[in-house]
Amino acid sequence: MTASDKAPALLDGVRRLDDEWARAIGGLGEPELRAPSALPGWSRAHVLAHVARNADGLHNLLTWADTGVETPMYPSADARERDIEAGAQHAAADLLADFVASAGRFERYAAAMPDDAWAREVRNRQGAPVTGVVVARMRLSELTIHLADLDRGYDLDRVLTLLGPLAEDVVQHAITSRGAHLPALRLVADGFEWTMGAVSGATVRGSAGELLAWLSGRSDGSALDGDVPRIPAWA
Repeated sequence: MTASDKAPALLDGVRRLDDEWARAIGGLGEPELRAPSALPGWSRAHVLAHVARNADGLHNLLTWADTGVETPMYPSADARERDIEAGAQHAAADLLADFVASAGRFERYAAAMPDDAWAREVRNRQGAPVTGVVVARMRLSELTIHLADLDRGYDLDRVLTLLGPLAEDVVQHAITSRGAHLPALRLVADGFEWTMGAVSGATVRGSAGELLAWLSGRSDGSALDGDVPRIPAWA
């Protein structure tokens, strides 16, 4: 499957999760937004501000892939942190409006991308090369993981169920992101299978959500079956 063939399915998943986010955050007021999220030290407002700035950052990468003009995801790591903290302090109505607007900007730009742009390479915030289609997968992964982090009744299995076959892409993105920390391993979940390194590596089984929780640092892997290796915290 070519990059331009894969992009529409990923963007459909992004739209589906944007709609689910709208349901999850609709009507949230100040008390709910200032309450803790599932991420240590972050309120729900921090999660919303982070996901909104992620939409803008990934929009920058799509612009880079589309135009060929270098457009980094963020001006700097410090600027990224400052923008998240500043956004989290906004009044509830402004924060929710910003979240919806940033998601809409990403969706609209992605929908207008020419087919050949999806295969062009840009660099993520760590400096690694990624194609336009990987940028779409990054957005899908971000929406998936942080919807559970919002602590509004979603766990990762519930969110992945909304995506159907695209759940495989989200878990694969986490595996790719954590590849340097994973030993030879076979992961099996919900009809999907991923193999890293030697075929003789250990097998770890669980639901897709349980695997994603472990890979993304949301769990220690104790819910999984098999010899689950310890991996460093998600950076």
